[in-house]
Amino acid sequence: MRILTICRFTLLVVLAMAVFSCSEKKEDYVAAEPVSDYLPLQVGKYITYRVDSLVPNAFNTSLETHSYQVKHVVDAEITDNLGRPSYRVFRYHNDITASGSWVPEGTYFITPLTNEVEVVENNLRIIKLRNPMREGFSWRGNSYLPPDPFPYNFSVDNSIGSWDYTYDLFEPSTAINGETYNDVWTVEQINEDKNDPVLYPHEYANRLRSVEKYSKNIGLVYRQLILWEYETTTAINPSYTGFGITMWMIDHN
Repeated sequence: MRILTICRFTLLVVLAMAVFSCSEKKEDYVAAEPVSDYLPLQVGKYITYRVDSLVPNAFNTSLETHSYQVKHVVDAEITDNLGRPSYRVFRYHNDITASGSWVPEGTYFITPLTNEVEVVENNLRIIKLRNPMREGFSWRGNSYLPPDPFPYNFSVDNSIGSWDYTYDLFEPSTAINGETYNDVWTVEQINEDKNDPVLYPHEYANRLRSVEKYSKNIGLVYRQLILWEYETTTAINPSYTGFGITMWMIDHN
């Protein structure tokens, strides 16, 4: 009887070790998946986005939406100011139907590292993706940013350096504005608001929203960044300050 009990105990230990081993291998596989797969880079690669831009109206009394297209083109492989291999990306904009000329809008840089991917624009560095890629893992993606990095007279970006970038959800397949993408990670960054100016026009209000979605072997397929503040210090003319951008991919190579 004692020998039987010992055998059963030994079998349970072996099974537990096997389960642990399988679990560990699965986690190691997820962790080992390179983040560069979700922001692939090669000279000539481009992605075109539809953009809805949220801006205050001429009197700053309400927010209005302007729509257009932007194209991001990987122009060249370079060395960044830290001596690391990097890629220069040109950005162009066009009207909503892309019937006009593509007008240069700016340049930024993407640096793929072993465990993370950095993006630098206007000397502002952001850690967009980081290993291990698993649900719940978080990092301070804006840790290199200074306080108040945006050229607006508002306070909603004061603590931007402490935002937690988090792999909130992995979806084997998901639809975004009618297009289906495979192997998509959602990176949550912030989702906060205070009051609604429409319901409470005499109360201070703000909105902070930042989220991105990346599809394997494609790159960024969706982004939303909203930062605005509604001030009522002047009772006669309450006003909005800030911006919002919602963009989703409509073409790529």
